[in-house]
Amino acid sequence: MKPPPFEYYAPANRAEALELLAEHGYEAKVLAGGQSLVPSMNFRLAQPAILVDLNGIPDLFGISAAEDGGLKIGAMTRQRTVERSALVAGRAPLISEAMPHVAHPQIRNRGTFGGSLAHADPAAELPALVVALDAQLRAQSKAGERLIPAAEFFLGIFTTALEPEEVLVEILLPPLPARTGTAFEEMARRHGDYALAGAAAVVTLADDGTASGGKLVFFSIADGPLEVPAALDTLRGVAPATEAIRPASEAVAP
Repeated sequence: MKPPPFEYYAPANRAEALELLAEHGYEAKVLAGGQSLVPSMNFRLAQPAILVDLNGIPDLFGISAAEDGGLKIGAMTRQRTVERSALVAGRAPLISEAMPHVAHPQIRNRGTFGGSLAHADPAAELPALVVALDAQLRAQSKAGERLIPAAEFFLGIFTTALEPEEVLVEILLPPLPARTGTAFEEMARRHGDYALAGAAAVVTLADDGTASGGKLVFFSIADGPLEVPAALDTLRGVAPATEAIRPASEAVAP
C-alpha cells in the first residue's frame, strides 16, 4: 500500500523543526528512523498532512557522559549505535543487555532511541528500560523546553506526554547507585519478534548484602511500562537469594 499525500520538510536545524511543529501542530508528524511511522502510513493507520524529517539535524544525535556519572543520549541516536556503545555498556548495562532484543539488526540500523520512546508501543523494550532507570526525557518546543520523568511520559497505548508542538530531543540517564545490579528478560515466539512479555529489573544492595531499593518494570502486558513496586518491597531487608525470589514473584501475580 501507499501512504496518503503529505507535505515533506527536512529542516537543517532544531529551530526550523520547532517552527514547523509550532505552525502545523496536530497536522504534523516527526520522522525519526521511520521504522514504525512509515509502515503505519502505508497502511493508512497514520495520515499526517505534514512530515518533519529530523535526520538532518546533527545535534539530535550522539551519546555523551554526564558530569554526574550518568549518560546523555540524543533522541535521534540510532539503536545500533546505542547497542555498540562502550560508554552505554559501562554506565547503563541494562540498556546494552536489552538492545539486541529490539527487533532485528536491519531495524536497529535505522531505528532511533528516542523514536521508539515517542512511539510508545506497549510491546517495545526501550520504554520499560528508561522507566526502570529513572530517566528524564527532555522535550523541546518553540516556547521552551521541559524535563519529563520517564514514569510520567507514557500515558497509554501509542500515547505520551509530548504536546503536538514538542519534540523529544534527549534522554538523560542518572548514574546507577553503588552496589546496584540490573537484569533484562523477555519472552517472544522468535528472537526479534514483538515480546509476549518482558521485564527490566534494577536492584540495589545495602552494605550487608540485603536489598535496599530498585525497580521492576514489565512491558507488553499493559498499556505501557508497568512498574510493580510490591515485588521489590518483599525483598527489602533480605538477601535476594533463591528462597526470597518466590515471594517476590508471587507479589507480581494478580
